[in-house]
Amino acid sequence: MQEKTLKARSGFLVLIAGIILYLAAIGLVIGGAVLLEAEKGIGGVLLALGIVWLIAGFIPFLGLKIIKPQEALVLTLFGKYIGTLKDEGFFFVHPFSSAVNPAAKTRLGQSGDVDSGNKAKILVSGQENTVELDGLKKKISLKVMTLNNSKQKVNDCLGNPIEIGIAVMWRVVDTAKAVFTVDNYKEYLSLQCDSAVRNIVRIYPYDVAPNVDTTGDGEPDEGSLRGSSALVAERIRQEIQDKVQEAGIEILEARITYLAYAPEIAAAMLQRQQASAVVDARTMIVDGAVGMVQMALERLSTDNIVELDEERKAAMVSNLLVVLCANRDAQPVVNSGSLY
Repeated sequence: MQEKTLKARSGFLVLIAGIILYLAAIGLVIGGAVLLEAEKGIGGVLLALGIVWLIAGFIPFLGLKIIKPQEALVLTLFGKYIGTLKDEGFFFVHPFSSAVNPAAKTRLGQSGDVDSGNKAKILVSGQENTVELDGLKKKISLKVMTLNNSKQKVNDCLGNPIEIGIAVMWRVVDTAKAVFTVDNYKEYLSLQCDSAVRNIVRIYPYDVAPNVDTTGDGEPDEGSLRGSSALVAERIRQEIQDKVQEAGIEILEARITYLAYAPEIAAAMLQRQQASAVVDARTMIVDGAVGMVQMALERLSTDNIVELDEERKAAMVSNLLVVLCANRDAQPVVNSGSLY
């Protein structure tokens, strides 16, 4: 079902006319009563007309609708979709038309939800409570809203359990599809977000791993949840968009708000990361130390500063490596004797 915009009349004319008619009805009741006392036959007719309008005159007021910016009202008349009221202002529609929004009461921890106007405050035992009233204005927000789904525990492509949370920026672009295609478009969106996160996360490892293809081209790559978060978020956004297109929803952006190993393996993975960092640091230190020793031996030999035999070179290399690779500052020992 495609959305169609409803062109409604201004509500001010109906409001003013309704008030004037109510005042006229009051005048008819008073005048009819006076004429009835004067035993004039027309008095009963006027009195009856005034009473009928006082009883049924509220019906046109049911068609008065107030629409704020970035709000919409999906209207049906006796079960038939007649259009969506999207222009901001004060309007009059068919008084027997009803607004439809199955997700009016659904709150998913998201921002920007329209206050649909279906709340009333009552006093219970001296305390003020807020209750929901059915059948009142069920407006649909056209604003950009943010859906923060709860954290999920998902296994990555290596089978490691991780916890991930996402925030999705979305908006309704087709109110007819949102209302009539799915039962509750907010719950539908939330479920599709959970499904998309699971489908995409299972493709990637948490950290870069060898022989893992995350792009589907058959070649190993360096994609990972931690290192390719922007790419992962974009794939999640596209996955959600494909699912909610039929519900009249546009996904503007998806972001990863939380990413960590599950608590049961977090400590072990932290030790693994620390060990990997230590090995990488040691490798860098050794590479640098070997280069410095090689440079020192070449300079000594090139500048003819001192002639060293193989045994003395081995001792010098050993001492330099100990000094350069040690965790602590070296304690110098001064040799005041001869070299040999």
